[in-house]
Amino acid sequence: MTARRPFRALPALLLAGLLALTACSADPQPAPPPEPAPPTEPVTSPTRVVAGIDELGPGFNPHLRSDQSPVTTAIAAMALPSVFRPDAQGVPRLDRTVATDAKVTSQSPFTVSYELNVEAGWSTGAPIAAEDFVYLWQQMRSRPNTINAAGYREIIDVRSRAAGKAVDVVFAEPYPHWQELFDNLLPAHLLKDAPGGWTAPFRNGVPASGGPFRLMQVDRLRGEVLLARNDPYWDTPSVVDEIVLRRIPPNTLPTALQSQGIDLALPDARPDVTRALDVLARSPEPPTVQRGPRPAVQQLSFRTQDGPLADPRVREGVAASLDRDAIRERVNPGSVAADAFGLAPSDPGYAPTAPAGAPGRPDPAAAAAAFTEAGYVRGADGRWSLGGRPLTVVVGAGAERSEDVEVARAVAEQLEAGGIGATVVAPATPELLTSADVPPTPPTTTAPAPGAGGAPTTTTPAPGAAPPPGAQQPAPAPTPDPATAPTTTSTAPGGGGPVAVDIVVAPRPAYGAIGPRLDSDYGCPPDDVPDDLPGTSCFPALQPLLDELRTGPADPSVVVEAERVLWRQLPALPLYQAQGLVISNRETDAATHVTPGPIETGPMSGARTWAEPAGSSEVVPTDEAGEPEN
Repeated sequence: MTARRPFRALPALLLAGLLALTACSADPQPAPPPEPAPPTEPVTSPTRVVAGIDELGPGFNPHLRSDQSPVTTAIAAMALPSVFRPDAQGVPRLDRTVATDAKVTSQSPFTVSYELNVEAGWSTGAPIAAEDFVYLWQQMRSRPNTINAAGYREIIDVRSRAAGKAVDVVFAEPYPHWQELFDNLLPAHLLKDAPGGWTAPFRNGVPASGGPFRLMQVDRLRGEVLLARNDPYWDTPSVVDEIVLRRIPPNTLPTALQSQGIDLALPDARPDVTRALDVLARSPEPPTVQRGPRPAVQQLSFRTQDGPLADPRVREGVAASLDRDAIRERVNPGSVAADAFGLAPSDPGYAPTAPAGAPGRPDPAAAAAAFTEAGYVRGADGRWSLGGRPLTVVVGAGAERSEDVEVARAVAEQLEAGGIGATVVAPATPELLTSADVPPTPPTTTAPAPGAGGAPTTTTPAPGAAPPPGAQQPAPAPTPDPATAPTTTSTAPGGGGPVAVDIVVAPRPAYGAIGPRLDSDYGCPPDDVPDDLPGTSCFPALQPLLDELRTGPADPSVVVEAERVLWRQLPALPLYQAQGLVISNRETDAATHVTPGPIETGPMSGARTWAEPAGSSEVVPTDEAGEPEN
């Protein structure tokens, strides 16, 4: 083995140390100046507007009755494209960010041609195109639980041109209300092949945006919806980065507004809100309060196909047993009574069409006469029965719609007082409006939390992808408190199996041309739509009138005759139209110029041009009640 040589680096190290000591004894040299730091961008928080709301609602598809709510209307106005949008007076105007032209191009067959904006696209990168028109048409003409579907059923073909950037819509006959169609287009490229695509992706989100904002997150536990600026938006971008819709209990509303936990509030005009506003009215700078109608009329839909209410005399007796004014005063006293089937109180030219007495007004004698004519007898216990079988009905309301549930309870109590057995069930709202039979789920003793029914507490749709499809399963409801529940059975007749609902509490739309509106709500369903669902009916004396109104001008005499037939046949019973409030402070007014907006699109219609209010809630972290966090 070769011997290791001695380490030779030591002398060099000693020499380096001596040189260093010599250098220290000389005059020190100045250190070189430090390199300048690269410039950095200032860190800024996103600009944000926070709006207080009552509750989130069961879902966010603007074309479904079950999802109709102020939050759904707000999201649609900010995130979904429409060919026409109403102006401040409610007149439809072409939205050129979506379509550069739309006009009738043929009378035989009647054809409307749309030239789409070549830059218009979804947040996924896909263009807004003819396939979106086809998808909406196909769903609206054949699905139950839809809003204002009659016009789509007049369409016989939708044709694509110019690589999908031009659309020809062909109608069976001239249709004067075509400008009301193809609002709130949906992303067909994500939905058309997805199981449950028409409903499931909208339970906790909107899968893609075609507007200035995009729905980013739904937190049902906190009661909050987050919308952010849609960066791929092709037109003028929104001014603010984020808009938050946050559930605010009425008792915390004054604190939330004064502490700037929220910038504005959009509640219903209810007594608890009015009391909160009385507190704010005594402050040095009271808020601005504007009132506007909600785009729906609350009503009761009767099951006319089978069951006890298949007999119009029984429907008349039930209606005559109900005090609609008392129901309205108990549930929503700030609302306006609705006394017509077609026009809503907010419509120009609205006039009550209800008869002076029954069934428009409670009349026990008229109710007794109607039941007696139908063969019922009243026993010593005050109960009506037929052949020894008691008259009982099932009243249904969506579990996620707390106001509907309270209406159902009030209806059941009045029917019980009139000798009619009544059971209240509260299944998930989509199931209630799309199924012939539903689980006999009793309502909870208090207003159910938004999102009840097994929905995930939070969901953030991934960019360009629909949330996983799947049905929402209702959570087990607690046993009703006998001290607060109506005097009804808590389970359905027949041992708790599925039940057919005889009376459904649900809204109907309060906008659109009167002819298509009446036909959508009370006309005979098409062949491919089940005719045994709640709210469906078909009356030979009524349908010819609806056909005339749907495809022609609204002849007042035909409307009067249709209303007369409806009050005689009673497929439903209108109750009231809720009124909404827009509450804002001076800073919010200056930054947003917020108004109640057109009834179809609501207060968030102009959100793209809003600015962040001075001293807004972004500098004050808040809890879920809108109060400052410690």
